[in-house]
Amino acid sequence: MVSEVVSIPSRVESLAKSGIQVIPKEYVRPQEELNGIGNIFEEEKKDEGPQVPTINLKEIDSEDKEIREKCHQELKKAAVEWGVMHLVNHGISDELIERVKVAGGTFFDLPVEEKEKYANDQASGNVQGYGSKLANSACGQLEWEDYFFHCVFPEDKRDLAIWPKTPADYIPATSEYAKQIRNLATKIFAVLSIGLGLEEGRLEKEVGGMEDLLLQMKINYYPKCPQPELALGVEAHTDVSALTFILHNMVPGLQLFYEEKWVTAKCVPNSIIMHIGDTIEILSNGKYKSILHRGVVNKEKVRISWAIFCEPPKDKIMLKPLPETVTAAEPSQFPPRTFAQHMAHKLFKKDNNDAAVEQKVFTKDDQDSAAVHKASEKDERDIVAEHIVVKEDKQDFAAEQKAFKKVDQDIVAERKVLKEDEQDAVAELKVFKKDDQDVVTEHKVLKDVPAEESE
Repeated sequence: MVSEVVSIPSRVESLAKSGIQVIPKEYVRPQEELNGIGNIFEEEKKDEGPQVPTINLKEIDSEDKEIREKCHQELKKAAVEWGVMHLVNHGISDELIERVKVAGGTFFDLPVEEKEKYANDQASGNVQGYGSKLANSACGQLEWEDYFFHCVFPEDKRDLAIWPKTPADYIPATSEYAKQIRNLATKIFAVLSIGLGLEEGRLEKEVGGMEDLLLQMKINYYPKCPQPELALGVEAHTDVSALTFILHNMVPGLQLFYEEKWVTAKCVPNSIIMHIGDTIEILSNGKYKSILHRGVVNKEKVRISWAIFCEPPKDKIMLKPLPETVTAAEPSQFPPRTFAQHMAHKLFKKDNNDAAVEQKVFTKDDQDSAAVHKASEKDERDIVAEHIVVKEDKQDFAAEQKAFKKVDQDIVAERKVLKEDEQDAVAELKVFKKDDQDVVTEHKVLKDVPAEESE
């Protein structure tokens, strides 16, 4: 008797609409990844415990220095303590944001067959377009989401041929939103630069400036899930970007790992969620935080989010702590890497010890955007591994610096000893000269002393 082979739909949306009550094993996460997952709607209602800060940007450019600096300090504090925040009064109109949401929602309301016309081909390196997470982790597990991914700024780097033609407002609304997010990013970079004691244009320059900073949009579509307690929309990760700006359809799902536990972000009306990414964490030498986060799902409502990742050029810039952020008391926490190398480091963990750790504890790659890049969301599936690996990298780097410092101290000590030897030798020479005994022999002995010093 030949057993029937049941094929799993390639799109999560199709799977969710098929009427299943039990999700395929490929979507069931390891138990250690499911800690803290409950009813997301109940979690979002809780008022006790830590809450993601809300930053009012109304006075970010105020002519009143005291008022302006108060706004700057609040943003800096959130970047230092959390690395994520709700931005309100951000300067982007509610009308434009609604147009973006309607356009993206309308696209995902199209039949799957229609959306497939925009399908990407990850196997060949074509990551832009409509897609789903491939089984690219060691255990072959999948995320409960479909997505649409594309570059939205600078305009000369876009490929409008792969942008949705339906609805008609998709391209105009998304293009205008991308331009306004880019302007908002400039303001945020300026505040973060000033917060580090730098000139206001410094961080923006370090990540590529107006010409090279790339804005990538990923629309995440999380269908209803019959067993949300077993699945994840997006695995635990930190964003590799400089900054990430996120809209959503007011359905909760974002969780942040703060003070050793998962905190559910509330849905704040008319806000944009902003994450500090790895790039800014590195440049600031860890003063600004790139927080670990994940996306959870539910069985009641479809969740959609619009994430724009502001990314530096892959190979043009060397990411490392800025000199002004490094002191003897606060040595560099990160080795120099290009953005591409940083992504590869997070994805592939070339070191064998790192690989062994990742086999024991689930790891995940980087951010929602990186999930669609070849350099994204591949093998970082565990919050513990994430912290351990990053901590080990920092400790190893610090240990190397400490070792170099120790070598320098040893060299100084040796020179001091050798100098003392030389002084003793001179003293002995005076004594020997006075004794006037075995003069030739004594000079031969003394002649050997500088040879020891040169070694």
